[in-house]
Amino acid sequence: MTENQQQNNYKSQTAELLLKLKAIKLKPNDPFTWASGWKSPIYCDNRILLSDPESRNIIANYFSEIIKNKYDDVQLIAGVATGAIGIGVLVAQKLNLPFIYVRPEAKKHGRKNQIEGKISENQKIVVIEDLISTGKSSLGAVEALRKSNLDVMGMLAIFTYGFNASVENFEKNKVVLDTLSDYNELIKKATEIKYISEKDSETLKKWNEDPENWT
Repeated sequence: MTENQQQNNYKSQTAELLLKLKAIKLKPNDPFTWASGWKSPIYCDNRILLSDPESRNIIANYFSEIIKNKYDDVQLIAGVATGAIGIGVLVAQKLNLPFIYVRPEAKKHGRKNQIEGKISENQKIVVIEDLISTGKSSLGAVEALRKSNLDVMGMLAIFTYGFNASVENFEKNKVVLDTLSDYNELIKKATEIKYISEKDSETLKKWNEDPENWT
């Protein structure tokens, strides 16, 4: 199997898994309201994966395979708090590597750490994330790691909405991002398995083009 075929395999199977577990819910006719105030026909909660042993093992295996093929000299796995801590630990365990996690900001008490765990300068790190929207919080974790003189080789996430803003933000910050699945693959799979209708799929595609102003 070629690398592109393997990537397509990850995308399709991960999308189907997320829909099956209802980690991703699609409601084009009764949209959710995000914390930002955006109206959205999709809601993603990948932490539901952690409650299903078989599914979390599949996802951790996918991540591990990508890391072994692409970052064979990685020395440390980092998870972005809080959503990626659980899956990040599983990946580190499978690769027999140390694990750390990164908070959105430093604690206000105790040791006042933003990075939790043992680190050494210039360690090669792969960052695990659960979900990419605009990418700002994920890239904030990368910035914290870089400020601690750590070598961030790349980031892996379970799912991305594929917003143009996120693509631009990752390019601007020179961070290589790989995701197990994405919005386009999700809509394709949801239509294929009759989770949504063709009409609903068009509605969902329009939202993705301009989510901030969608109604």
